[in-house]
Amino acid sequence: MICTMSAAAVAVWLGTVVTILSRSHADRNVYPSAGVLFVHVLEREYFKGEFPPYPKSGDPSNDPITFNTNLKGYPDRPGWLRYIQRTPHSDGVLYGSPTAEHIGKPTVIEITAYNRRTFETARHNLVINIKAAEEFPLPYQAEFYIKNMNVEEMLASEVLGDFLGAVKNVWQPERLNAINITSALDRGGRVPLPINNLKEGVYVMVGADVPFSSCLREVESPHNQLRCSQEMEPVISCDKKFRAQFQIDWCKISLVDINKVVPVYVTRPEPGTGILPEFGEYKPPSESLKSRDYFSDFLVTLAVPSAVALVLFFILGYTMCCRREGVEKRNMQTPDIQLVHHSSIQKSTKELRSMSKNREISWPLSTLPVFNPVSGEVVPPIHPDNYETTSMPLMQTQANLQNQITIPQQRPSGDNYVMSTFRRLEVNGIPEERKVAEALNL
Repeated sequence: MICTMSAAAVAVWLGTVVTILSRSHADRNVYPSAGVLFVHVLEREYFKGEFPPYPKSGDPSNDPITFNTNLKGYPDRPGWLRYIQRTPHSDGVLYGSPTAEHIGKPTVIEITAYNRRTFETARHNLVINIKAAEEFPLPYQAEFYIKNMNVEEMLASEVLGDFLGAVKNVWQPERLNAINITSALDRGGRVPLPINNLKEGVYVMVGADVPFSSCLREVESPHNQLRCSQEMEPVISCDKKFRAQFQIDWCKISLVDINKVVPVYVTRPEPGTGILPEFGEYKPPSESLKSRDYFSDFLVTLAVPSAVALVLFFILGYTMCCRREGVEKRNMQTPDIQLVHHSSIQKSTKELRSMSKNREISWPLSTLPVFNPVSGEVVPPIHPDNYETTSMPLMQTQANLQNQITIPQQRPSGDNYVMSTFRRLEVNGIPEERKVAEALNL
């Protein structure tokens, strides 16, 4: 069903002041049937003549026009009526399926057209008079999901007619109507990527007066149900009759027999008159309130947890203080050899700590004498500041050393001593011989 609107907006120039006027034409009446798809197209071509033309004569008029639709006196449309317009250069479409609750109740829709070039408006009313269908509702209803169509493409009369013709060939009903069309986005579908001309998909519900055909029943077979659970395309014999123009997702088809649907009734209490029954004279509560004893609440809230915590404290104190074994009992149960080892370790530790405290200066490890286990010589690793270290060999010999002194070294096999050489130096003001003696004592 294609309807047109009559409205115009005139911009009158008065010097430098622009006045925008909005004109409203007579109401338009339409008469859809309950339970049958209703489609009303808002054509842009009609409104082009209502708005002023382009400033230059001969220029093509392609003004961007958008529409706003709402129920008269309300900000939105009725729940059964939807509206779609993809771009300002395409027609708008009102579509939906009225129910039996709206029969005999005129629905006034305010339609406002906006010219996005001149910012003018044109408005008129669309009066929808819903009438009862010959047979409402149709008992057998099937909902198809078409993957390669958008909702505005499916609403076109020739496309919808082709689809109903294909359904009639596989169903063979005496009466077939389109009940409703819903975009997949309204069912929670995702917006497709703008590649490969992908479509968002559309759900089309049709109704008939005869039971479902064997072809449509093939979807309910166990084999096809298994394929659908494995995300595989089911095998349908009549799919080729749709495949040329419509790609049907047979796993999402829904077959409903209204005659077998058990209606659910919600019991609601009957409204009363709004007057309280007669119970005699009303007696308000006395102004003097009785005092309340909070002692029991205090015991439960504070005294009981405190008593439990005190008992736990005594148990923990007894365990920690009265049940300790002590040092004497531990030493009695320890072997003597282990105690001797432990005592020697403690004495050595104390002696080393006392020796470290008596040092006049803390010597870095790099300044200690280097001991040669083969020759028994002690060679200092540092050199005077004026010594040329760049020409010093990595392995020093006795011939390379200067200012040498002799120190006794004990042979491992006897009491005889051998004299070793060592340089006479001062480090931080302390003679090197003293440092060597301390190293030998350690």
